[in-house]
Amino acid sequence: MSTTPHRTLPKYSATFDRHTISEIQRAAATGIYDIRGGGAKRKLPHFDDLLFLGASISRYPLEGYRERCGTDVTLGTRFAKKPITLKIPVTIAGMSFGALSGPAKEALGRGASLVGTSTTTGDGGMTPEERGHSTILVYQYLPSRYGMNPDDLRKADAIEVVIGQGAKPGGGGMLLGQKISPRVAKMRTLPEGIDQRSASRHPDWTGPDDLEIKIEELREITDWEKPIYVKIGASRPYYDTALAVKSGADVVVLDGMQGGTAATQDVFIEHVGLPILSSIRPAVQALQDLGMHRKVQLIVSGGIRNGADVAKALALGADAVSIGTAALIALGDNDPRFEAEYNALGSTAGAYDDWQDGRDPAGITTQDPELASRLDPVLAGRRLANYLGVLTLECQTIARACGKSHVHNLEPEDLVALTIEAAAMAGVPLAGTNWIPGKSGF
Repeated sequence: MSTTPHRTLPKYSATFDRHTISEIQRAAATGIYDIRGGGAKRKLPHFDDLLFLGASISRYPLEGYRERCGTDVTLGTRFAKKPITLKIPVTIAGMSFGALSGPAKEALGRGASLVGTSTTTGDGGMTPEERGHSTILVYQYLPSRYGMNPDDLRKADAIEVVIGQGAKPGGGGMLLGQKISPRVAKMRTLPEGIDQRSASRHPDWTGPDDLEIKIEELREITDWEKPIYVKIGASRPYYDTALAVKSGADVVVLDGMQGGTAATQDVFIEHVGLPILSSIRPAVQALQDLGMHRKVQLIVSGGIRNGADVAKALALGADAVSIGTAALIALGDNDPRFEAEYNALGSTAGAYDDWQDGRDPAGITTQDPELASRLDPVLAGRRLANYLGVLTLECQTIARACGKSHVHNLEPEDLVALTIEAAAMAGVPLAGTNWIPGKSGF
């Protein structure tokens, strides 16, 4: 009989797990907070908590390969002389030249153009390659004003005034020195190789009345041709949407906390803002209360991954969605074939921890000329176009199954929730009941 005493296996704490312990140790050793790229990594309520109710006897489905289901969307119909029409309800979010390499920006433009949708400049200005390969290009007007000039505003097809970002509403971002190449420095009028922090608020206005004046100014500069978007990070979506409408926005872009960022504080990414699932309903309610739903278009973003996510966002009242992280993955970022190189950076494919340090082996989130040359913008653009096509087909498949001849005909009545939390956030019934938490009746 063994005399070795029996010992139970060590038990890890749910509060002080391995990552938390390592972060405390890192903070104690360095005295600085962690800065990284990507989006929130914690589990949050999301579109997976919703399901569609396909047609059966009480609803009549459309035949998938014989009956049309439209996907087009027109943006900027409120005031702009030249609204833009997209063939699909999926757009490419703003990601800067600086955060991304030149070939990556070109690839985004190529891929979006192949399927008839738009891409967006991001912070730092417009590159000739991006404008040249983007059939529809949205110009972001940010607090930093990096690279901003009126000529580029006029060259764009729409202007997006960025108030906040889902990963960091209320906070500015970082561009670390190793990404400030000579070309990036020239475009942004910055010193080469020096860390730069983007501002958290615009320098020349402080509230909605000033924003109204700024939008009027942008309209005058562009002869009232361009649709004006206002982008807000999800934190107080009802009031922020209402104030954007009051200020004269043609389009409101609502970004949830699952949205990514080039670099900011990890504590910001994980603990500030709202999941997009909880933010769409109050934004739509604000538009409905003002009589502006579908008159002012709503684009939502933050964690869109597949056609089901697109369909669910549209069913909750959005006009279109925007993707960032998923688009970079489609281009080829965080590919397992670079696993050894990610490991050398202290990361792994799919973790996104390497984004902020400018050494992306895939050549996408870097300014290193040797690494950037690894990305073929033509091939990467085709990959993105393939992915966007699949998103659209999946969304159409769901819409047809719900008996809809256009994806914009999807509605909350087509949805149920799997959890009480999701039911309350999305304003749809808990599956198997007619109960919407927060509303009377069962």
